Amino acid sequence: MTPPPADDDRSSPELTLRSVTGLSGIEPAAWDAVANPPGSEYDPFISWDFLEALEASGCVGEEAGWLPRHLIVEDASGRLRGALPLYLKTHSMGEYVFDHGWADAYERAGGQYFPKLLTAVPFSPVTGRRILSGEAGIRRALAAAAIQTVQQWGLSGWHVNFPAQAEWTELAGYGLLQRLDRQYIWSNRGYADYDAFLADLSSRKRKALRKERREAQAGIEIEHLSGGALQPAHWDVFFACYQETGSRKWGYPYLNRAFFDLLHRRMADRVILVMARKEGRYIASALNLAGSNALYGRYWGRLDDHPFLHFELCYHQAIDIAIARGLDRVEAGAQGEHKLARGYRPRPVYSAHHIENEGFRDAVADFLVRERAAVETDIALQDAESPFRREN
Repeated sequence: MTPPPADDDRSSPELTLRSVTGLSGIEPAAWDAVANPPGSEYDPFISWDFLEALEASGCVGEEAGWLPRHLIVEDASGRLRGALPLYLKTHSMGEYVFDHGWADAYERAGGQYFPKLLTAVPFSPVTGRRILSGEAGIRRALAAAAIQTVQQWGLSGWHVNFPAQAEWTELAGYGLLQRLDRQYIWSNRGYADYDAFLADLSSRKRKALRKERREAQAGIEIEHLSGGALQPAHWDVFFACYQETGSRKWGYPYLNRAFFDLLHRRMADRVILVMARKEGRYIASALNLAGSNALYGRYWGRLDDHPFLHFELCYHQAIDIAIARGLDRVEAGAQGEHKLARGYRPRPVYSAHHIENEGFRDAVADFLVRERAAVETDIALQDAESPFRREN
C-alpha cells in the first residue's frame, strides 16, 4: 500500500494543516512551544530533541517500520499552532499496548491490519500529551485529520498510546474506543529521605527492603551521572548493558548507539545514568530521564550477576533520586509486578483506538468493556496487597 503523501495540505483561510515526513524541517523551538508550552509539566519524550533523535539515528524510519507522517497546523504567519506525532506502522513492535490479537483476528477475517496509524512515543510506554495544542479547535482538527487519513488511504485504524487521562476522555468524544491497562508508579508524599518512605510501609516490608538493599550494595559502588559528568566511556558501558538485556530476553534492541550519542549531546542534563562498579569495573547501569515532576526509568542492563542489583539500580535508586530532586513520582516502565513489593503502586494507563471497519470496531468495543472491568478489579486487588501500612 502506498503511504500517505508527505505534502498533504488541508487549508483554511487562517490555518494550514499538513503532514511532514520528519521533524528535521521544523524549528526545535517551534515544536517545543506546542509540545512543552510554558506552565505545563515538561515531558522529555515529546520534545523535538528526543523525537528527532529517533529519526536522525534511523531508529525510526521506513526500514524500522515507523514511517513518520506528523500532522502540523500553522497560521498565516507560519507559526506552529499544533502538532500530532504520527507514524505509519507496518508492525506492532515497540508499542507496549498489545494489539497482536486484533491484528491476527482482522487478517484471519480477510482484512489487512497493517499498515496502521499510530500516535505514540516510539519504544517508550510513558504517559503524556499526544495532541500537541492548547487550542480545542486545533486539537479537534488534528484528530479529525488523522481519522480522515485512515479513511482516504484505506488503513485499518488510528491508535493513540499512553495519553494522559483527560486526553483519553477527549479522544472518546471524537469516537475513539477506550482501553485501560496498568503500570506501577511510585508517588512521593513529600518524603525527606528513603527512610521516611520506608516509615510508610509495614514493619515486615521495611525489614525486607533494608535487607535487599544491603545485599545489593555489598561490594558495589553506585554513581549517578548527569550533564557534564557523563562521558563517552559511560555510554559505552551502558550500551553494552542495553544490548545484553535485549539478547538475554530474546528481544530486539530498538535503539542504536547513534541515538544515545544524540541524547548525550542534546539532553545530557535530563539524563541520569545510574551505574554500578564492582572491584573498579562497571558491571551494570540504568538510564533515567527527568521531567519537571517525574523521573522516568527507561533501560537497564548488567554485565555481571550480583544479588538484587536490578531492583537497586532501577527502583530503589530511582526513589532516592526522586526524593533528592523533589519529584512527584517515578514511572519505571511497563509491566513488572515485582515493583509492588518495592513501593510502586498499580495505576491506570490509557490508550484510544479508531477502528475503521464497523463490524470489527463493534467486536473490539465489546472486548474492551470486559477488559476494562478486569483491569480495574486487578488494580484494586493489587493495591490492597501493597506493602504500605493500611492507614496509608
